[in-house]
Amino acid sequence: MNKTDFFKKLYELYGPVTRARNTFLYTKKGVRLTDCYQENGRAILGWEGGSAFTHFKNVLSRGQTGSFITEDHSRLKKAVSELLASPRNIFFFSGKMDALKAGLSLAPEKTASYHPWSPNQTNWDTVDAVVIAPPLPWTDCVYILAVKENISAGEKFSGQIDLPFALQTGITRAIYNLIQALQEREEKDWFIYDTVLTKYFERKGPYLYAKVPEEKYDDFLLHCLNLGLVFNPDYKEASIVPFGADKGVFTKLKNSPFNY
Repeated sequence: MNKTDFFKKLYELYGPVTRARNTFLYTKKGVRLTDCYQENGRAILGWEGGSAFTHFKNVLSRGQTGSFITEDHSRLKKAVSELLASPRNIFFFSGKMDALKAGLSLAPEKTASYHPWSPNQTNWDTVDAVVIAPPLPWTDCVYILAVKENISAGEKFSGQIDLPFALQTGITRAIYNLIQALQEREEKDWFIYDTVLTKYFERKGPYLYAKVPEEKYDDFLLHCLNLGLVFNPDYKEASIVPFGADKGVFTKLKNSPFNY
């Protein structure tokens, strides 16, 4: 099911989402939904953005929203370099495929997409070009390509964009928040939901990969939505364990299982 159709179903059932906090969505009909989609990972640190949105708003309040030159992206570059434990140059794109193509043009054998807490890749300093979706829910059309400093990038890439300084500021703070979260969240925070979720998903770290057959996945999505649970509408993409949520959020699914 595509995202647009899925969220239309959510709207039909519960009305508009009026507030989002941590891993929960609150609707106009007074229903709290547990969000395991998390904007396809952009909200993995929580929907409110924490101090990232505060930094973003502080820059906006100073009127730094024009096309004039403000500051370069050295702070964001430093944050990304710290995240990947290696000196990086960074480039901005509005589409993931453009970012990946640019990365592959520079490092055909060592380009990858970044996923925090991924058990498949822990030594990011060994990857020459890394595509990062910033952990800030508002940035679903921004991708960062982080390339090792010793690799020459040459001319501007196809699809490359400039990023407003205010947004750079918010993303910089979000990446530092992610670096902190990487030290705090671990396996014990995710396996506590396994008794319910592993019937439907294979879990790798915080990521949930569907076991439900693809031809039945849409029915599963709607079954869970009726129980107040929001999973990734894209069968090929992972859902995410709702960090910090009480185990009781899955009680309805436990008591009303989906059979496949």
